[in-house]
This record gives sequence, structure tokens and C-alpha cells, in this order.
Amino acid sequence: MPTQSPALDTDTIHEAYLAGLAEGRLSLQVCVCGHRWLPPRASCAECLASKWTWEPAQGSGRLKSWVVYHVAFHESFRERVPYNVAIVELDEGPRLITNILADSAALRAEAKVRFVPSRQGEHTLARFELVA
Repeated sequence: MPTQSPALDTDTIHEAYLAGLAEGRLSLQVCVCGHRWLPPRASCAECLASKWTWEPAQGSGRLKSWVVYHVAFHESFRERVPYNVAIVELDEGPRLITNILADSAALRAEAKVRFVPSRQGEHTLARFELVA
């Protein structure tokens, strides 16, 4: 029996985000005050307003930080070891936790990256690749 991946949040806010990813789009939330953020949440961290909209992200950014896991902390990741977990800052400002689809030895701080929708199980995830 295949190992299940960790569950994703699938509440109303996350549904819209995940639907966009499934269609190959990366979206972020934009508050009436102008603040932008990811991951999805009900209210703005800047002004606490709950009046926001979804905006398409350009899908480009920079690699800010990463770690390389040599031990699978969830059974479903065992086949991927070693794998990286990275923080990418989008050109629009928000940062998100993701993976870079590259050999970990090629990762460099401030490297340019671009969004790549990546299917995993029944969901599409926001992953990134290095830009040459």
C-alpha cells in the first residue's frame, strides 16, 4: 500500500489557492491596504482586514534560504532523500516555503528562480526551478 503524503489544508481559502495551482497559476492574496502574502489566510497580517482579493503572481523570485534533508521526516519523502526545503521570495514580496527542482549542490543564495507547478499525489504544489 502506498504511503500517503502529509495532508494539505483544504479550507475555503486554501481551495482557491490549490485550484489555481492545479490550473498552473500561482496566486497571492492582496489586501485593500496593499499588503501581499502567502500562504493563504483569512486576514491581513499588516492591518488585520479581511477584505482581500487574489492576484496572479509573476512566478519569479529569488532563493533566500534552504536546508537539505538527508533523513525523511515523513515516510512519503523517503524516496526523495536528499531533498531541499527552500524559502523563495517572490518579486511581489511574499515568501513561501517550497522546493527547488535542482540538485542541492547548485543552490546559491539570491539565485533567480521561477515557478513550476508540480503534481504530487492528488495535488499540484508550487515548486521552483533555477533560472540560468
